[in-house]
Amino acid sequence: MRERIPHEIVASILAASTAFIGGNALGLPTWGIFISWSAMFLLGARPTLANAKRLWATMPIGSSFALLIVLVDTQLGTVLGDGQLAKNVVLAVIIFVFNGALMYTGRVRALSLVPGMFIGFASFFATFFGGFGPQPGNVWAAWLAVVVMNALGPVFAYLSRRLTFARAVKQP
Repeated sequence: MRERIPHEIVASILAASTAFIGGNALGLPTWGIFISWSAMFLLGARPTLANAKRLWATMPIGSSFALLIVLVDTQLGTVLGDGQLAKNVVLAVIIFVFNGALMYTGRVRALSLVPGMFIGFASFFATFFGGFGPQPGNVWAAWLAVVVMNALGPVFAYLSRRLTFARAVKQP
């Protein structure tokens, strides 16, 4: 296949368009698009619908587990006391339990793309603790923002190839 428009140009135009999706006004984590966009190419040289579906199924699961960690820590974080060590012990136990559950969830065939779950997991923490989203500090707004941004990545990956308008080249 020969690209009529170089992939580097198309991908750069798409990357620039993310400024209008999140921009400074909405505070959306547009980097969430880039993370899942790159994940599509880690799954293969050509973005496929099958791989997009695998990411779309797993990234929100990971974000949901991260959301649960924040919610549970908010309720139980000081159960052992107000000292930093006590809070860290509680958080470590919460992370251990939910991270284990997340990884066991990967044993379900439809959710077996564990790296996809960790993309969602890490993206949620970065969004929430980074103060991104339409309401910084709101766990639900952070969850919604990151799920939407991660979901756009596979679309951008597909478009970055499709919009090169590649054509078949006859082999000599």
